[in-house]
Amino acid sequence: MADIDTGGGGGKHKGGKVRSKKGSTRVDMTPMVDLGFLLITFFILASTLSKPSSMTLNVPDKTEKVETEPIKASKVMTIFLGKENQIHYIFGKAANEDPELKTVQFGPEIRNAIQENKRKIGEKDFVVVIKPTKESTYKNLVDMLDEMAITKTKRYALVDQMTPDENKLIDPKMK
Repeated sequence: MADIDTGGGGGKHKGGKVRSKKGSTRVDMTPMVDLGFLLITFFILASTLSKPSSMTLNVPDKTEKVETEPIKASKVMTIFLGKENQIHYIFGKAANEDPELKTVQFGPEIRNAIQENKRKIGEKDFVVVIKPTKESTYKNLVDMLDEMAITKTKRYALVDQMTPDENKLIDPKMK
């Protein structure tokens, strides 16, 4: 621990004066370093590491062939993820039928649009098709999937290709 060195000092000097012995102290730091490492080890082992949070996404099995009936365009909301966090959507018509393309932002605007269209059709028949454009970001796609979870939309699809009619419809909004 701590030692006191008693050697040195004392004795007579030139003037015949007797000086007292000076004690030098030396502190052994080994126990304190050991304690520090024990505390660091304890807090590392006792703390919980943050776990990555992820959304569960159920996808159909590719090997299983399922016959499905075609979905009517009148029951589909097609969402195009654009640049600068903009969302463009059409509802109830295919792109070749000259639909009205509406533009909204993430948050309450898209949420209200999804819920309003879901009420018109009914939750069971309502389908959302999400189409990210080249100008959109990965964050936009994740935010849109979050909106699907928030609005409790059960039937939606991610499609990475657009038809020529959809490109004609969306191109003016991308400039």
